[in-house]
Amino acid sequence: MRRFFIGLGAIIATLIMVAAGWYYRPWSEYSPAEIQAATQPDRLAATFRDMDDIFPYRTIFAGDSPIPLPRDVRNDPVTFEFDGRQDSVDDWQAASDSTGLIVLHNGVVVHEQYLLGSTPETRHTSWSVGKSFVATLIAMAMEDGHIASLDQTAEMFAPQYAGTDYGQTTLRHLLMMSAGVHFNEDYNAPDSDIRRLFLGANIYGQNIDTLVGEIERDRPAGQDLQYVSANTQVLSAVIRGIYNAPLAQVVETKIWRPLGMVGNASWNQNIQGDNGMAIGYCCLNARLEDYARMGQFYLQDGVWDGQRLLPEGWVTMATRPNAPFQEAGPASVYPHRGYGLHFWVPENHDGEYFMAGVYGQYVWVDERRHIVIARTAADTTWGPRTAESISAMRALAAHYGDPIAVPDLPGEGEPATGPETGEIPVTETGDE
Repeated sequence: MRRFFIGLGAIIATLIMVAAGWYYRPWSEYSPAEIQAATQPDRLAATFRDMDDIFPYRTIFAGDSPIPLPRDVRNDPVTFEFDGRQDSVDDWQAASDSTGLIVLHNGVVVHEQYLLGSTPETRHTSWSVGKSFVATLIAMAMEDGHIASLDQTAEMFAPQYAGTDYGQTTLRHLLMMSAGVHFNEDYNAPDSDIRRLFLGANIYGQNIDTLVGEIERDRPAGQDLQYVSANTQVLSAVIRGIYNAPLAQVVETKIWRPLGMVGNASWNQNIQGDNGMAIGYCCLNARLEDYARMGQFYLQDGVWDGQRLLPEGWVTMATRPNAPFQEAGPASVYPHRGYGLHFWVPENHDGEYFMAGVYGQYVWVDERRHIVIARTAADTTWGPRTAESISAMRALAAHYGDPIAVPDLPGEGEPATGPETGEIPVTETGDE
């Protein structure tokens, strides 16, 4: 019996050593232990500016001669009213663990702050702001003639999804977050689908397309709004298939260099090295100024240095609700905001839209005031703070932006007409 217990103890000790080795991975540059430590709430600000030290990545290289945005920095104190009280933008930033804030007016930096250890050179992680970059690449593929219609299905461009529910979903419904799939996006739920997807990619190094391909539809696509990160992973696979290149390389070729981004960026992936697959639904890391430049690109209707890079009409279609169920309002499952094509639309929007990521990442565009705001944070209460953050960014836009003309009284002038949200015409189609 004594020999039995000795043997059992040896087996248990061996299992503990194997588990500890897997958890700490002394042979590897990345480990589950490091990821768990880095994602503790008190370390998030530091983690979000050093994601490449914690997760595998691929570099996105800036051009040889970047041109910084022009600057006329004022950093005025700005106040706003929220929930019956008067607050300052500085107080909002402090309460929400803001790590950076930059405001552009007509493409000129008028407000610029870096907090909690960040600097102008910091690569801030974007989380789901990266989704809007993926959608932009879909639009660029249309402009290039590779996609003829948003009503084409994902499997036409990403054959690894052939025969799956996702493969038979149209690009339009993926962009609208209306794929009709069964998916729990709650990061705080221990057994949620998004946690399993994140852990599978980041800790186990699994093939993300394979994981996503197993997700099933439980209702028809195109009938409701459900924000699902896996939708964007499929769209990123479409981009990889069209351009036959890793996502980071496509971002570099189609966005980073043409827009003259000032710094190198990176996109996190499931394993390090050339065989790694980008986590396409998040995880772009870039300078605050370069996020703002992306917003300015949208403010300029997808034209940069006189060259149209996005299909005419794309910006309008992508940044407005495309169906009644995408509108903000009491019926929306997402308080204070609606949705377009991978862009959020605030309640009572008036030429305003934004990219957003968990923990308080934003790129806000106000078309009427010619304002772009980029903001990064490590805010663990970003969700309940959504309405407050919208109020703060609207106050910044009103303070720094162009004055808005008083609308004509009834009976004066021509009635306003809204843009159509139909298909964007493409002059040439590519191989499918």
